[in-house]
Amino acid sequence: KLSYAKDSFNKFGCHISVPDPKFVAACRDKRKTADLFQSLQIASPVIYDSNSMAFPCFCKPYNGSSSIGAFVIQSATDLTNEILTNKNNMFMELIGKDYIEVTVDCYFSKDHELKCLVPRERIEVRSGEVSKGVTRKGLVYDYLFKRLRKIPGVVGCITVQLFYNKISGDIKGLEINPRFGGGYPLSYAAGADYPLYLINEYINHETVGFFDNWEPNLLMLRYDAKVLSHEYPDIN
Repeated sequence: KLSYAKDSFNKFGCHISVPDPKFVAACRDKRKTADLFQSLQIASPVIYDSNSMAFPCFCKPYNGSSSIGAFVIQSATDLTNEILTNKNNMFMELIGKDYIEVTVDCYFSKDHELKCLVPRERIEVRSGEVSKGVTRKGLVYDYLFKRLRKIPGVVGCITVQLFYNKISGDIKGLEINPRFGGGYPLSYAAGADYPLYLINEYINHETVGFFDNWEPNLLMLRYDAKVLSHEYPDIN
């Protein structure tokens, strides 16, 4: 909805840094995301028709998030009528454990040009959010740099999720989220200051140059912290 309202907000001098509606729609519907990856010359997992699946395969809601409702189907005997008749479910190729998951924080200027990208290897994920991650430069960086130089309609921060096989070098695009990702604080700590880019572009009216001098191999570990309240009253 915000994407459609950008022009209305612009009249009041408010800039909403989200991509155009067409791009957002392709990101929100994961069935269309495969076509988006194809247009960017990025391979993606095969999507199966419910009548012709190869097992094991992966099932997830086409409009889901945070891995909610996603699961592996080992064989045809695991299929239930509930799974098959759920209109939100999509079935796709299962990516093996020899692949690692990488999330890439990308920043695009007003002119839809790539100004920075930081791949983050997801070492551990909890409830759909990265709890252990590390910034990496290398094949994934070079691969995306060649393909994401300019994307019509894209501004601000987007996150690209993909699978990467370190042995074969194979890369498969999984999702694109047209927003800041939950693990962006790691990219920020590495030197990719996207909030500053937004301020410079939209408030200071400055040109943002390409930046690749962020810190690779920076590890982030997250943990739960406790909150203590002394002499808490009995409210029952």
